[in-house]
Amino acid sequence: MKKQGILLIISGPSGSGKGTIVGQLCEKNDFALSISATTRKPREKEEHGVHYFFHTREEFEQMKERKELLEWAEFCGNYYGTPRKYVTEQLMQGKNVILEIEVQGALQVKKIYPEGVLVFMVPPNLEELGRRLTNRGTEDKETINMRLRRALEEMELVEEYDYLVINDTVEQAAEDILTIVDAEGMKCSRNKDIKKIFKGEM
Repeated sequence: MKKQGILLIISGPSGSGKGTIVGQLCEKNDFALSISATTRKPREKEEHGVHYFFHTREEFEQMKERKELLEWAEFCGNYYGTPRKYVTEQLMQGKNVILEIEVQGALQVKKIYPEGVLVFMVPPNLEELGRRLTNRGTEDKETINMRLRRALEEMELVEEYDYLVINDTVEQAAEDILTIVDAEGMKCSRNKDIKKIFKGEM
């Protein structure tokens, strides 16, 4: 019997490096990234069905009504959400599914999947976050300031999370998350069949 995967919910301010680290994790065979649906416009080199599922607001509203989303949130004027079916299928196949989502959505998912693991990722400090957002070169100063204000708001909810990962270097942050997944996989609550397996009954 294949062991069910772990639902890993990663949040953190825009510019904290979530995408880079998630990309490294998903190069491993036992991880799968849940692709989010969004109403925001694609950035340069972003592809539909690869980075996001891009939808109109009307299409997104219909998905909400049909309960096709595990969670959804509105952020900076755009909708973001997690398609339900993909997540369930990957977990049952033994994959560790990563949701890279906003704080609102993460807390929604935790209510539906209490066994999900919440990880909050941040740069070492607010100054470093501002530097990273500026160096990204994709947004104007007003948008960057809005994201910095939002980061401070998100930090108020950090205690709702199970783990904190400080992204000083990509390599160490990725290693920290792998350590978290390994530890979670060894929890007795995730190994309820161990007595039967030990006795040779499974």
